[in-house]
Amino acid sequence: MRLSRYFLPILKENPREADIVSHRLMLRAGMIRQQTAGSFSWLPLGKRVLDKVCRIVREEQDRAGALEILMPTIQSADLWRESGRYDDYGKEMLRIKDRHERDMLYGPTNEEMVTEIFRSYVKSYKDLPLNLYHIQWKFRDEVRPRFGVMRSREFLMKDAYSFDLDYEGARAAYNRMFVAYLRTFTRVGLQSIPMRAHTGPIGGELSHEFIILADTGESQVFCHKDFLTLPVPGEDTDFADDTEIGSIVKAWTTPYAATDEMHDEAAWSAIPEAERVSARGIEVGHIFHFGEKYSRPMGAKVQGPDGKERFVSMGSYGIGPSRLIAAIIEASHDEAGIIWPEAVAPFDVGLINMKAGDAACDQLCETLYAALSAAGKDVLYDDTDSRAGGKFATADLIGLPWQVIVGPRGAANGEVELKNRRTGGRETLPLAQAAARFGATL
Repeated sequence: MRLSRYFLPILKENPREADIVSHRLMLRAGMIRQQTAGSFSWLPLGKRVLDKVCRIVREEQDRAGALEILMPTIQSADLWRESGRYDDYGKEMLRIKDRHERDMLYGPTNEEMVTEIFRSYVKSYKDLPLNLYHIQWKFRDEVRPRFGVMRSREFLMKDAYSFDLDYEGARAAYNRMFVAYLRTFTRVGLQSIPMRAHTGPIGGELSHEFIILADTGESQVFCHKDFLTLPVPGEDTDFADDTEIGSIVKAWTTPYAATDEMHDEAAWSAIPEAERVSARGIEVGHIFHFGEKYSRPMGAKVQGPDGKERFVSMGSYGIGPSRLIAAIIEASHDEAGIIWPEAVAPFDVGLINMKAGDAACDQLCETLYAALSAAGKDVLYDDTDSRAGGKFATADLIGLPWQVIVGPRGAANGEVELKNRRTGGRETLPLAQAAARFGATL
């Protein structure tokens, strides 16, 4: 993509309305535009990151055996009355009426709707286990939306819902999602720590929040330092092996870890002081098992192997891709701007022409741009006639993993400069060698 043809509305000054780093940098880098309190448009750069995060989320959900569907944003209030949650949910639910005066709502979550889908089609234990997920916009009317997309009213959510014959099956489903979440957060460049959590309005008796440590976290968290070095399950993890998955979950839930809401001071005091980690944390995912909380009032039953009908045991599992992007930035930035992990960077390479209009610089950049693109790399080519200092500032701000810098002196010698955004390391290489670093040939 040529920057001269791209829509990248960079802000030079820090927006006054931005209280935390991620909000400030997302606005400055032209990723988002606030429309109303807690509601944002995603501009081209931000949308590219959002799509990459969603791709990773999808891959790990699919790997764990979940099946993707897509449910509406607007739901009937009747479904929520069946479950008993319509009046209990509170003012965070946006309640509306359609033209026929029917009570509707903008979905804050989808337990009721997915349970209605399940009960309409699934009648036998032979069709279990089943896990359905979608990635859809949600709305919760926060009393005080703040921190940009970290706590917004409208947000993108991956929510999955599992259905099993009994508790043992449901716990195995819970464990699969637990491990899938560990892998997901690692792949987007975050180190997450699962912590026992309250279930809140979702309900149920078993719940974990996945927390990343960050100074701007909303809550105080406490954990054993072993979490910082626990091995994350690899690609070869067998999600069909309940024993293997269960052993991973046991390893990740044995050391102490708690949010301030679940903190046990006595258990904490028993841990040697040198092995304690007390910090601020950001929630990036939440999983729940709630058994028959929705299946029983909504009549979601299947026939068991003994011929008797029973209510299915359910769980739900959420990741907010839009919120996740803010968390990534909170964990990965410096004074100059964002530092994207390679897996979610909007572009792989920023190609900077320091002197657009110079024949040698233009020719070398065009050659490299074509080669990198042919090698499958996403390249943002700064072909504008801006000053070099401004180009460097923009490249650092938007945080692409690599910068390839072409100036008149290097072009004359057939050389380019490579800069690694994370380390700041620079090196000068011949053109062909630089291209080869990215798997490209000239």
